[in-house]
Amino acid sequence: MPSEEQLRLADLRKEYSTGGLTETDAGADPFALFHKWFADALAADLTDPNAMILATVGPDQQPSARAVLLKALDDRGFTFFTNYDSRKGRELEANPRAALVFLWHPLERQVRVEGIAEMVSAAESDEYYKKRPLGSRLGAWASPQSAVIADREVLERAHAELTAKYPDGDPPRPQNWGGYRVIPTVIEFWQGRRSRLHDRIVFTRTGTSWTRERLAP
Repeated sequence: MPSEEQLRLADLRKEYSTGGLTETDAGADPFALFHKWFADALAADLTDPNAMILATVGPDQQPSARAVLLKALDDRGFTFFTNYDSRKGRELEANPRAALVFLWHPLERQVRVEGIAEMVSAAESDEYYKKRPLGSRLGAWASPQSAVIADREVLERAHAELTAKYPDGDPPRPQNWGGYRVIPTVIEFWQGRRSRLHDRIVFTRTGTSWTRERLAP
């Protein structure tokens, strides 16, 4: 017999009906459309509208995914920051192919990105690092991201020691911490529609231009 949880999972569904996405709405520039949709997410006052799922692949071909925050966006791509020695950093060093997913559920929208990740310049990483709150800047030093640690005290102690080490509140950026820019080759926009006949418009880069196509849901 199915459990009550299994029955509830099977019955969970929502009819999407807030809008649609036509080819005219999509236009010819995926970055312009992304900026518009992101502005809509900001206007809707969503929690962490810049949160995105980053998927990478390890040397053993095992994929892994986690949420990171979009911190810069221009026509080159989507930028986030992390410890280069973290699992995602190591995986991107071995295989720079990456995928991103933005899910703005209250707007019934999703954006998928596929592309190649590259480190941003040291100057870009320095500029963003200086904008972070002091606690976060010290945290970049204190945390050996993705490494096994004995307990939380390891982090708390390291953070306290760093606070004492930099009484002026101006620590330098760790050399193993900085940004990656995902340069997209594919950007897909998904808009929920009734009867699961969702709108999917995908842009594929060919050289310096984009090809736009509609996908079946």
